[in-house]
Amino acid sequence: MQIVGYKTTPGEGPAALRVASEGRVERVPLLAGESLAYALAERHCAGATEDGVGKTTESSSPAHRNTECSADVHEACGNEDAPYCDDHTSTWPCARCVGNCAMPRESCHEEHAVYLAAFAPDTFKVGVTRSWRLDTRLREQGADRAAHIRTVEDGKRARQIEYGIAEEIADRVRVPTKIRGFAERVDDDAWDALVAAYDPIERFDFDYGLAFDARPVAETMATGTVLGTKGRVLTLERGGTTYAVDMRDLVGYDVTEGASERDRQSSLGAF
Repeated sequence: MQIVGYKTTPGEGPAALRVASEGRVERVPLLAGESLAYALAERHCAGATEDGVGKTTESSSPAHRNTECSADVHEACGNEDAPYCDDHTSTWPCARCVGNCAMPRESCHEEHAVYLAAFAPDTFKVGVTRSWRLDTRLREQGADRAAHIRTVEDGKRARQIEYGIAEEIADRVRVPTKIRGFAERVDDDAWDALVAAYDPIERFDFDYGLAFDARPVAETMATGTVLGTKGRVLTLERGGTTYAVDMRDLVGYDVTEGASERDRQSSLGAF
């Protein structure tokens, strides 16, 4: 078996890991209170998935409890590069666009929103997305707060505005930075001062159902009791310690069912 992806999108069921076995991809929901029990082995390219025929299935094994089969088949790849090798890496053409393109994608012509997002305690970013995806996009990133500051006719204009704002506010935030703020609250004064300068259209305040007394330990693992997810970060409790796992760091690992026995860092509270 191999972890070949993950899902974080609200509105499409719970967050989940995508695990391939014998050419089929199963969706393993990450439901709070459920046990996750996979031991990580070697890591290599996650290969490719494509539409196939699937059906809902259930398994009694701890690792597969509440597992659903997705409509995907899997093409394995043995190349060492992970999570994907050059043959299976695709580049999102809009990733570094600054509004100087010919809008080659159909989605470029849709109405777009420009937003600010906050990650506790005081990390802020600017971003753009299609207007109808705004709430979803913010939750995908695990934003604590957000403000919709502009609505524009297309993606090109949105990128131009984003590029201008990005001279003062970052346009991306790394996952380790987000994890460092998991036990903290957003600096209200700093956030309110930033947003006020842009006369926001709408403001957002997100609750992911997670509360931490101390910062979770960043770790790459797939064993423990699921506490929940925040963006692409999975939180697990094991042995009295709370762990934060970037799910992208799991992609490509071969796994076996059963709890991992690998040594791991523990929080002081575990003693």
